Amino acid sequence: MFTNSILLAASAALSWVSASPIHLRSDYNVKESNNVPPAWSHVGVPHPLHLLTLNIGLQPNNFDLLEQHLHQVSNPSHERYGQHLSQQEVHDLLRPSDETYHLVQDWLADNGIDPSHCQVNSVRDWVTVILPVNKAEELLDTRYSIYQHQDGTRLIRTTSWSLPRSLHDHVTTIQPTTAFLRANPKSSTLIDVPTDIDISQVTAAANATTIKSSCNFGGMTPKCLRTLYNTVNYKPQAAHNNSVGFTNYLGQVSNRSDAQTFLRNFRPDAVDSAHAITQVSVNGGPVDNGTSKAGLEGNLDLQTMLGIVYPTPVTLYSTGGEPPFLPDDFVQTNTNEPYLTWLLFLRDQDINTIPKVISTSYGDHEQTVPQSYAKTVCNQFAALGAQGISLFFSSGDSGVGDNSSCITNDGLNRTTFVPVFPASCPYVTSVGGTMNYPEVVAFDTQNSFASGSGFSNYFTRPKWQNTSVERYLDTIGDKFKGLYNRSGRAYPDVAAQGYKYLIFLGETIRSVDGTSCSAPTVASIFSLVNDALAAAGKPPMGWLNPWLYDKGFAAFTDVVNGSSVGCDGPGFSASKGWDVASGFGTPDFEKILDVLGIGGS
Repeated sequence: MFTNSILLAASAALSWVSASPIHLRSDYNVKESNNVPPAWSHVGVPHPLHLLTLNIGLQPNNFDLLEQHLHQVSNPSHERYGQHLSQQEVHDLLRPSDETYHLVQDWLADNGIDPSHCQVNSVRDWVTVILPVNKAEELLDTRYSIYQHQDGTRLIRTTSWSLPRSLHDHVTTIQPTTAFLRANPKSSTLIDVPTDIDISQVTAAANATTIKSSCNFGGMTPKCLRTLYNTVNYKPQAAHNNSVGFTNYLGQVSNRSDAQTFLRNFRPDAVDSAHAITQVSVNGGPVDNGTSKAGLEGNLDLQTMLGIVYPTPVTLYSTGGEPPFLPDDFVQTNTNEPYLTWLLFLRDQDINTIPKVISTSYGDHEQTVPQSYAKTVCNQFAALGAQGISLFFSSGDSGVGDNSSCITNDGLNRTTFVPVFPASCPYVTSVGGTMNYPEVVAFDTQNSFASGSGFSNYFTRPKWQNTSVERYLDTIGDKFKGLYNRSGRAYPDVAAQGYKYLIFLGETIRSVDGTSCSAPTVASIFSLVNDALAAAGKPPMGWLNPWLYDKGFAAFTDVVNGSSVGCDGPGFSASKGWDVASGFGTPDFEKILDVLGIGGS
């Protein structure tokens, strides 16, 4: 039953929706449709007054030109390499035409929605409007339903929506509608610290100098990671002019007291940095206030980064659902889309306040979202890359696919490998997981963790990947034929340890698996790379992938054993050179500096 507060909020939303008749349906046509993804089922209909926050994406006027600039400034062989665009230049390229903007405004007005009550971002390429379900249904000529995932998550979504034909080329996406994407953390379930690990011995390894003496691969520590990846002897020189960040979703809180305990045990020189982090709440996302309950994912990312990058400043973005949100008997959690909320927030921030490296340890099956939506979000990542920001995403924890979800979402229910988004976006650097030494592709039978890998069904393979991927495909021939898209963007690009990271949670030491460990590790290393670049008077790395596939791969340690098991089978195997199980392998910080021509700095 709806409470009085819900009714009042709905009434407030309706107060600026006029009584004008809804625009004639005769000129409407389906803009987008999508099948209900596997693992989701219809469980009911939402209350007509339940509030939805609709984000309406407008077609940029010059994205093709922005993409051209991005490739030039990210290509180490191009004369413009490193000359990233200013925030204003990016905004000018993303700004929709006046025709597009006014057509959308007129459409809203024709449907009784006062445009003055809509929120328009500074670039005018996103319009946000809060509507009750029944009004959103009229606006989009659709019907919303409540869908439930096997894990209990409930979302209000539809399988198709329509627009006037005249708007089809002017609107890229409207969400929440057909996107069932959830921001799932890519860290496996907590497991107890193995009994053969003596924590006092692990702590004592802080003063060790070799991999053998620094590492117990049953319990990963900052000292081991710094030794493995050759950052242990590097002292940041430009911390005042550098920063690194990560994202929290799903109410995750990074507890600073836990981070302090972690550093006291594993990196004593950095212990004061735990309370020096910058916490940014996006649309009501929770941050640590001294009494907040710690989250596994939030603690993992923060502790991993602080253990590697000190004294580089760390920023965390905690993204909540877009307000207003009022739970009802059917939907107790916010149903708004996660990534757009964060991206739209960043769009309006001063670029100088945004870290040049950001790690995200969340994702979901690519087929849970329509292709147009995935491309819209991916293009937002491209805009950040054009401004010199490197984005790292976990590749997933289910190998080539979760055993229960390896079927197509086209109504035919064919067996298939299932790629992960946003890791499949070409404008992010996807990070897989490894374990042991010499490193192999990570897996853990205790919790069914297997490093994620695959080929996108939405994004074609970029030119910069062709040589490496074709070479790998030649080695596997027709193996897995028909289970993946040979011409799709392949991932991961690189890898790092993702097995049995020791963290503190609620002042208790725990062990965690997952590519959620790997992504912040690689992000931290490249934050130190940016530090060295800044000290040498050079710009930050920005979008990494063209450099990585052209020159940077020489600074990575090849992983040649293991496979990305999944879909009740063996999955893709690691091999010499780039492979779809581990990318180019794991980073060697000192070699990266050598490739960049700043070794010894």
